[in-house]
Amino acid sequence: MKVGDPVPEFELMSQNGPVKSSDLLGRRYVLYFYPADDTPGCTKEACGFRDNLPKFESLGVPVYGVSPQDVSSKQKFAAKHALNFSLLADTDHKVAEAFGAWGEKSMYGKKYMGVLRTTFVIGADGKVEHVWEKVKPEGHAEEVYRWLNPTAEAAAAPRPTKKAAPAKKKAGAKK
Repeated sequence: MKVGDPVPEFELMSQNGPVKSSDLLGRRYVLYFYPADDTPGCTKEACGFRDNLPKFESLGVPVYGVSPQDVSSKQKFAAKHALNFSLLADTDHKVAEAFGAWGEKSMYGKKYMGVLRTTFVIGADGKVEHVWEKVKPEGHAEEVYRWLNPTAEAAAAPRPTKKAAPAKKKAGAKK
């Protein structure tokens, strides 16, 4: 999927109950696809969203994680890491496929099909506003937040300080 594409209809179960794309219309949200619950990179990414969730909530933007494991796995993953947002079980990977977040991967020279770590910002109109592909888990939640709220980056940046100019000596003044 690319910017401007309408989001495909979906309904998935989370550890908190069902989530339908039609219920999300009218609000902006983050939908991120990750390969597997409770694996090192996926845990790092999920904990990044957990730790930054108050920032997303301050913008009125909920976060949803999606992977192929079942609801029981989502419940355990959420409980183990105190994840405070919905994790959606895409057990047949149909939603990942519809979003273009399912494809060929390679590990140790072996090719297989799996989730391509991808994040989408979906607009209130149900269309894709932004896409991150080949996501690096470390710092990703902060990157998404900065994209949603560019003034946050400017506010967090150190401000240059002006040094006082040395006093000018008057012509003919004694030392």
